[in-house]
Order: sequence, then C-alpha cells, then structure tokens
Amino acid sequence: MNEKDKIMGIKEAAELLGVKIDTLYSWVYLRKIEHIKVGRLVKFKQSTIDNFVRTHTVAVQEFN
Repeated sequence: MNEKDKIMGIKEAAELLGVKIDTLYSWVYLRKIEHIKVGRLVKFKQSTIDNFVRTHTVAVQEFN
C-alpha cells in the first residue's frame, strides 16, 4: 500500500487538518469532505485529505 492509499481514522485526519474532531464529524455529516464508512467508523484516504487541503488553499494575491 502506498502513502496515497493509506486509510486513517477521524483523530489522525483531524490532526492533519488542524481541526477538532467534532468539526470533522460535522463536515462528514454535512458531506463537505469525502469519507469512508466502515460500520459506525469514519475513515479517510490520505489522498482525500491531500485533495481537500489543495482545493481549500487560498492563493496569494500580490498588490502593486
């Protein structure tokens, strides 16, 4: 399994994103972030977290 295929739990994903676990559960409930359900557990692919960060990054705007 390569790094992009790594599956992580809610705690590790929240730490990587720098948010509280409750915030991440809220995003899952509102379907703001792609996730995997394994019974009652919520899991995330490393590639999903990477993509979420990439798509929510605000570009620098230069002022002259």
